[in-house]
Amino acid sequence: MEEKIAAAIDAATERQTRFLQELVKIPSDNPPGDCAPHGERAARLLEDMGFAVERHPVPQDTVRAAGMISATNLIIRERFGDGPVVALNAHGDVVPPGEGWSVDPYGAVIRDGALYGRGVAVSKSDFATYAFALKALKESGAPLAGTVELHLTYDEEAGGTIGPKWLLDQGLSKPDYALSAGFSYAVVTAHNGCLHLEVDVRGRQAHAAMPETGADALEAATAILNALYEYRRGLSGRHSATPGIDSPTMVVGLIEGGINTNVVPDRVRLRLDRRIIPEENSAEVERELREVIARAAARRPGIRAETRRIMLAEPFAPVGDAPRLAEILCRRASAVMGETVATKGVPLYTDARHYSAAGVATVLYGAGPHSILEANAHGADEHLQLDDLNKATKVVALSLLDLLG
Repeated sequence: MEEKIAAAIDAATERQTRFLQELVKIPSDNPPGDCAPHGERAARLLEDMGFAVERHPVPQDTVRAAGMISATNLIIRERFGDGPVVALNAHGDVVPPGEGWSVDPYGAVIRDGALYGRGVAVSKSDFATYAFALKALKESGAPLAGTVELHLTYDEEAGGTIGPKWLLDQGLSKPDYALSAGFSYAVVTAHNGCLHLEVDVRGRQAHAAMPETGADALEAATAILNALYEYRRGLSGRHSATPGIDSPTMVVGLIEGGINTNVVPDRVRLRLDRRIIPEENSAEVERELREVIARAAARRPGIRAETRRIMLAEPFAPVGDAPRLAEILCRRASAVMGETVATKGVPLYTDARHYSAAGVATVLYGAGPHSILEANAHGADEHLQLDDLNKATKVVALSLLDLLG
């Protein structure tokens, strides 16, 4: 049976590659987050494979509240018999391509055995991984007890609240296990959380010839930045006990403000990203940052700083029967890859946390190289070795065989 499943995946290699190319060719950048067209294209490709696809459009007011334009989540359900429900989740929204590409980021070019394109590694590849693993399993006739669901969602880059969390909150799925896109050979059982804060620094405008009559918001923002960077230096003394995760980090990723060159700026806005290691408490982290910002602003006369939370993603850690799922994946991956594949943590954050928060035993695994950095994920010339796509598909299919057999 194992040989039959592996042979079926090998036989579908060219079709799987074409399937992934079609997904890459349809832009689904988030922002701006107009992702419904990609969802419809993916649904039709999956229907061409013989799957019954449920389309679940997210209400427009909910989409707008998430800062997006459109999103349609997809569910495929294959029931093999009585038993647990396993959800396989990947996201189709991607970060914008940016500059520095040597190929068209939507061209789906194949070069030296690798497919290039925005989202090919994170995580359109796992639309292909999970769909073709399920197809091979279905066609094998293996005696299984349980249900496999594909959850193909569209807001991971915006936090996942109208993707997996929305599916779970709406009662559209109640899985016992979940496998989320993992982007590398490793079986991931923990990851960092993330806090995004926006700091609105307000002063009073004045003529540049008489700056003393105003309150310089940019000067105050500079003091706040210096305080934040001093706080950041202290983070290197905190360490996670989870392999693959080191210290928490903080980056100020966006600054905007000012009126004109000859005007004292009355408003400057900052946005920061604070990664939270599994051992930290997110409420305490947010309190620390707010205090740093408030103290720095208070030293500047005429300045008011308002801080608001944009997004909070809690750290992910295994719950329930997740160790069993991880053990199965490690064993199958080690055999298929021909090297030892172990569990680890990663410093980024993913949609997996929504399943774990709902009490679902969750692990991350999907197509990718040894390290997510090797794929240029979220960078120019993002790519995926097609041989790694084939291997990951076999690992997922055979792990499902073990879990539901």
